[in-house]
Amino acid sequence: MPDIYLHHHTVHGDEIDGQGHVNNVSYVHWMQDAALAHSAAQGWPSRRYQECGLGWVARSHFIEYLEPAFENDQILIRTWITTLQRVSSVRKYEILRLPDERPLARAETNWAFVRLSDLRLHRIPPEVADAFVIVPDDPTAG
Repeated sequence: MPDIYLHHHTVHGDEIDGQGHVNNVSYVHWMQDAALAHSAAQGWPSRRYQECGLGWVARSHFIEYLEPAFENDQILIRTWITTLQRVSSVRKYEILRLPDERPLARAETNWAFVRLSDLRLHRIPPEVADAFVIVPDDPTAG
């Protein structure tokens, strides 16, 4: 089970805004794609959550943009879980340009675990919690 999940992406032309670089909304899409891929890799694809009638919804996103990304850039999104509480989790992201791993953004999402039928908060089942490793706030420190 990987502590930090690595998700690759190539910047597409439709992600470029009027200023010639990646639109900031694309970063949120990349974060969601990386989170879904990480969950699937840990045995929890979207289908499995739906079968249980449970799932995650975003409560908040924070993104610090460091440098722009451009069409055809090869992007690496590193993502990991820093907290897993009774009904919520914080997931962090580092978005890097390859091949030099130059940082483009740092981000986090606060996810809430809910019943899909009514979107009410629901305790995270042990089988979901056990699928993920909790990583310190800064996995690159030390």
